[in-house]
Amino acid sequence: MPTDTIYGLHALAGSDAVARIVQIKGRDENKPFVTIAASASQIEALGVTVPAIVRDLWPAPLTAILRRGTSTIAIRVPDLEWLRSLLEKSGPLVSTSANRAGEPTITSADDLSSALLEALDGVVDGGRREGKPSAIVDFTGDVPRILREGDSRFTQKLRKSLRKCL
Repeated sequence: MPTDTIYGLHALAGSDAVARIVQIKGRDENKPFVTIAASASQIEALGVTVPAIVRDLWPAPLTAILRRGTSTIAIRVPDLEWLRSLLEKSGPLVSTSANRAGEPTITSADDLSSALLEALDGVVDGGRREGKPSAIVDFTGDVPRILREGDSRFTQKLRKSLRKCL
């Protein structure tokens, strides 16, 4: 189903569907997934502390690397109201791009390969997405670090917000 950036494969965390996604994508089992959630509050229920700067930026095409106990987790609150509503009902989902490892990202349901379509339980067609990845920022250190820029308009806003919090 689509996110605010591209099409993704999604599953409830801890379910057998996560292993299916790894198999479908040909993905390294040790590569972590992003978790998408409806709100910062839903994320905090997972034992994650969400900094005020992140709360102020979400919902947005921002993947935040945050502390969860002694480990880290990549989290995003998508900027699509219908998707956040779904996440309110389902709970957080693991998410990854809807393509096999190493292939181009999918920006339309029409672009899904026949092999991928056969492996999926269903497809939500939300029209064409812009195909710009989310910005990724590591908030686990003393100073936030931009790991991937994403959409230039959002990255400009992100940089201004990060300067204010330093």
